[in-house]
Amino acid sequence: MTDSDQDGAGELAARLRGVVRGEVDFGVTARALTTMDASNYRRVPVGVVAPRDADDVIAALTVCREHGVPVVARGGGTSIAGQATGTGVVLDFTRHLNRLVSLDPGTRTAVVQPGLVLDRLQEAAAPHGLRFGPDPSTHGRCTLGGMIGNNSCGSHSVAYGTTADQVRELTAAVCGPESVGLHRLGRGWSGAPDALRPLVDGDLALLRTGFPDLPRRISGYALDALLPENGADVARSLCGSEGTLGIVTEATVRLVDAPRARALAVLGYADEGAAADAAAGLLPYGPLTVEGMAADLVPAGTGGLPGGGAWLFVETGGDSAAQARARADAIVRAADVVDSVVVTDPAGQRALWRVREDASGTATRMPDGSEAWPGWEDCAVPPARLGAYLREFRALLSSYGLRGTPYGHFGDGCIHVRIDFDLLSAEGVGRFRAFSGDLADLVVAHGGSLSGEHGDGQARAELLPRMYGAEMVGLFERVKAAWDPDGVLNPGILVRPARLDENLRFAVLPRRPVDVAFGYPHDGGDFGAAVRRCVGVAKCRTEAVVAGSGASGGSGGSGVMCPSYRVTGEEEHSTRGRARMLHEMLAGMAGAPDAVVKDGWRSTEVRDALDLCLSCKGCRSDCPVGVDMATYKAEFLHHHYAGRRRPAAHYALGWLPRWLRAVSATRTAPLVNALARVPLLTSVAKRLGGIAPERDIPRLPREPLTRWFTRRTPSGTMILSTSELAVLWPDTFTNHLAPEVGKAATRVLEDTGRTVVLAPTGVCCGLTYLSTGQLDRARAVLRRTLDLMEPALLGLPVTVLEPSCAAALRADLPELLPDDPRARELADSVRTFAEALEELAPDWRPPLVSRPVAGQTHCHQHAVLGDAADRRLREAAGLTGTLAAGCCGLAGDFGFARGHYEISKACADETLLPSVEASPDDAVVLADGYSCRTQLEQLGGRRGRHMAEVLAAALDESPRDASGHSARDSPRAGGTSG
Repeated sequence: MTDSDQDGAGELAARLRGVVRGEVDFGVTARALTTMDASNYRRVPVGVVAPRDADDVIAALTVCREHGVPVVARGGGTSIAGQATGTGVVLDFTRHLNRLVSLDPGTRTAVVQPGLVLDRLQEAAAPHGLRFGPDPSTHGRCTLGGMIGNNSCGSHSVAYGTTADQVRELTAAVCGPESVGLHRLGRGWSGAPDALRPLVDGDLALLRTGFPDLPRRISGYALDALLPENGADVARSLCGSEGTLGIVTEATVRLVDAPRARALAVLGYADEGAAADAAAGLLPYGPLTVEGMAADLVPAGTGGLPGGGAWLFVETGGDSAAQARARADAIVRAADVVDSVVVTDPAGQRALWRVREDASGTATRMPDGSEAWPGWEDCAVPPARLGAYLREFRALLSSYGLRGTPYGHFGDGCIHVRIDFDLLSAEGVGRFRAFSGDLADLVVAHGGSLSGEHGDGQARAELLPRMYGAEMVGLFERVKAAWDPDGVLNPGILVRPARLDENLRFAVLPRRPVDVAFGYPHDGGDFGAAVRRCVGVAKCRTEAVVAGSGASGGSGGSGVMCPSYRVTGEEEHSTRGRARMLHEMLAGMAGAPDAVVKDGWRSTEVRDALDLCLSCKGCRSDCPVGVDMATYKAEFLHHHYAGRRRPAAHYALGWLPRWLRAVSATRTAPLVNALARVPLLTSVAKRLGGIAPERDIPRLPREPLTRWFTRRTPSGTMILSTSELAVLWPDTFTNHLAPEVGKAATRVLEDTGRTVVLAPTGVCCGLTYLSTGQLDRARAVLRRTLDLMEPALLGLPVTVLEPSCAAALRADLPELLPDDPRARELADSVRTFAEALEELAPDWRPPLVSRPVAGQTHCHQHAVLGDAADRRLREAAGLTGTLAAGCCGLAGDFGFARGHYEISKACADETLLPSVEASPDDAVVLADGYSCRTQLEQLGGRRGRHMAEVLAAALDESPRDASGHSARDSPRAGGTSG
């Protein structure tokens, strides 16, 4: 931005602040967060306005029109064609204009503001037996305004149609010839621009013959809605106009009856072509969905699907479970399938729907891990022609040497696909452009629409003349001028569009990989490729689980991912927001002329966006494309503080293993505990150490686990074979802060008949150095650890009791030391406590505890380690119930660092503390992580226990048999009950 541009932006910002009550932000962060949506495109805005009400929208539009600055309306930012980005002012409707104004069960209508997330409307409608019909897979974060702008559809469109079918009235801000005003629009010409009706009356023949007849025709303007025989439905004609004609400030939408019961028939076919051929034939049976996907979009190990190479997800409804099941069974009988399964259990249906919904993210990676991109994401053809179209589409892909994996709304003839375009080189972009033209011709030849769900945006608008012809496109342009004579609203979209190969977001990235510390093995060692993983589907913006929403009751929340976003609701605290900041940082490092973040690794804006990342690694598993923001944060901090003084907490908490070893070596734990009880000394220590004043300093045990173990183990103990061993890892937290957990684990492992040995003193996973970005130190610590483990113990199963340390060893170690084969060997040796019991003692039976459980699965366990073995162990021990998902909010050093306490507490208040407070009095509060137990104690006044402690206590209460082992009747840990 030049000096004159900055002066102009400053004047515009000042004018807006004078008339808008909502936030006006022209800063680096706000602009960087809105440069992209979920498309291939990037346009840098001059600023962002979050209007509080319709008056703010009018005021902002008025000022921007006077300054000749474009305006783009933005909801969840999940548009796939580039229509939610712009070079002017972005209106962010998610902050304030996001309410459900009213819901009338009698008339089956709701009045909504544009920033309302669809799942919130579904949540409010569900108690009345109602729902909003259209439901895109992004239902947990897409907004009603965005759905209206794009005429979104979703999986239930075979039953409920598109968003346009459910819109009754709109209130929209319109840039008229004289002034900006609010117009109430419905059926009839009231509120429409005066110039609109003559345009329609003058081209009735064209409007009656110029639109293809198919259920998913989204491309262009829906001008046929203005025909007299269609009631001159002005509100409907605005649906799908992508914010180019008016900006919706309120909408009255229809609701439909939700089936009281549902069944899901998953039909297996040999391939996608066979599934596509079959889809149209199922429509006479009245299904609620006919969704299709192929096997190469299904993650390895996914269960529940029937046999086949492709599947149709066919949902049926009924007044009872039996009726819904009978309808599903009828469809199975009518279908010629390889295999099938009918699921009536709501949890089972949700699990299967998650497989389908996550395709929007998993499709961005080919089976071999290479990248794939939108651009031709949602073409639609008549359903009866879908199979033929798909075969020709595959042939066209092959002729260009491209690959893609189709999936989508087979019952409506709408296909989603991500294609492995090379959008980084001039040759690849040229191929992208040529392919786009040929595919547009293929779609038109089949009587289809270039867009069947997500709109044209920049991705396809240039090709609309191939679908509609020059005369109709000319009419589109005249209609745009009637609504928006000054061209303020989202210019370059739909009419007079930008070229489809302009503004590509990849063009600004460095041509060569930047120097980094981690290996990024899944991204070819390229940090830029790792950041590119985020394509903007925004699953990280999903809120808590909502029953009764989504495709079959809703997959709801995002598990662990982005606990700080779930607290603040701010885009910069989501995985997507942080990835956008890093993308803009890389653009600045590459010298992009429109770069927003200009100071690279030293950027304070990027640092601040990453500051509230808890490094929970939830995104590593919950993000459909496997973004690992914890690693990216560590990488950034490593460079940001290189050669500079770090925050005090990085020394106090990042160097925690060093301080605790010093206390242990000098045997001064009692003295440290005594000093910690002196308020003045504690206050000074917290201030110097960058520790939150609200936090209590944990008491140190009198002796660490290593000293206890040495003291209780006879010096002459002989190990005859490594097959007798159980190697226990003395992690920093267990060794120095919670040795009782290590003692308990020793008790349990010895009960299996194994001889327990500790890994050598001095081993460390480097977690605290990793989380604070002290990667040089982490590398040194990990190399020393590998030296200590080699050669005697390297390669043996190693039991790691602290989940965060186990995750660091399993995931971070080989990525930080990719060239040391010992790193992978140790990583592959790591076992959680439950995994160790299954592997080392498959016939061992745990004591029968027979109590309910409460608590939360550790975030790193969820994201990196998996908890299947833990669930089996709990079942075998008679521990009933399930643990909540989420993050405790302490997250190692995070919750102890100054400035993080309130966020840390709010994270605990979301899931962990309520789940424990609601548990029965006799519940066992399980918390395998030291941070989780500390958070429970300090914020909830409850003591959590590691599973090892629970089992050890039960062993001590169990009778012994003649052989000296516990006499128990429970199933073995590695098996099933019965």
